[in-house]
Amino acid sequence: MKKIFIILLILVLPISCKPIEDDTKLSPVTDNLPKKEKTYINVAGETIEERYLTLEGYKRIETEENSFGEFLRAQRLKPYGEKVLYYDGREKNKKDVYDSVLDVEIGDRDLHQCADAIMLLRGEYLYSIGKYEDISFNFVSGFKAEYKKWMEGYRIKVEGNNVSYYKATEPSNTYEDFRKYMDMVMAYAGTLSLEKELEPINIEKIKIGDVFIVGGSPGHAVIVMDMAISDEGGKIFVLAQSYMPAQQTQILINPIDKSISPWYSLNDKEKLITPEWTFELDQLGRFVN
Repeated sequence: MKKIFIILLILVLPISCKPIEDDTKLSPVTDNLPKKEKTYINVAGETIEERYLTLEGYKRIETEENSFGEFLRAQRLKPYGEKVLYYDGREKNKKDVYDSVLDVEIGDRDLHQCADAIMLLRGEYLYSIGKYEDISFNFVSGFKAEYKKWMEGYRIKVEGNNVSYYKATEPSNTYEDFRKYMDMVMAYAGTLSLEKELEPINIEKIKIGDVFIVGGSPGHAVIVMDMAISDEGGKIFVLAQSYMPAQQTQILINPIDKSISPWYSLNDKEKLITPEWTFELDQLGRFVN
């Protein structure tokens, strides 16, 4: 009887233990991630500056107080691992596109696409520092939509290519007013109009807030959210985008240099390759005001 028991025990043990040993090796999810990538991401960070650590030998470029760069770097992010949401509440489950999601309300209309997300960031920045007179964006038709007129109670009538202001209400400057104005902008502006508003910038002079953009239908645009520089002058940066259909703004992974993702470097690069678009290096622009 004992011999039979021992034989059974020997037969059972290898079968029951081997899967446990294999599972132990694979159980930490992070073991499948590039080692350097883990180093540069602080999953507990709540802003871009807190979540993304710089590469060895690099330090973040300094930004002026109340500057656009400071504003972008301080953008709040959703908890790490949350999915991008489309305007209709669906999740963007496409893999290898984004690392984190900006904590931004985009409404329930198909408005917040690529250029719209960038214009909203710019508008939010100017609104936050009280530069209301500088908040203006051109429609694709060429009409200049000015927030200062909106504040005075004017609204915008669009009849084909004919666009005009009309007096509709009492002067007001609530955040709700501002977002309604931005909804109007996002409905009638896009990459075609934004590209014309931006000042062309040499890639060597890239800074936070600059935009890689291709005007068209479709076109695309991504914005530089953060930057760091090495003692030797090397530059790395973080990019954000929205896309079609309207979706929350997302921090892009680096599909070419995954070991430094989500940081990008253009060292020895002839193009900027992002997960959903490739840009030429001369397709860089900057907000003028």
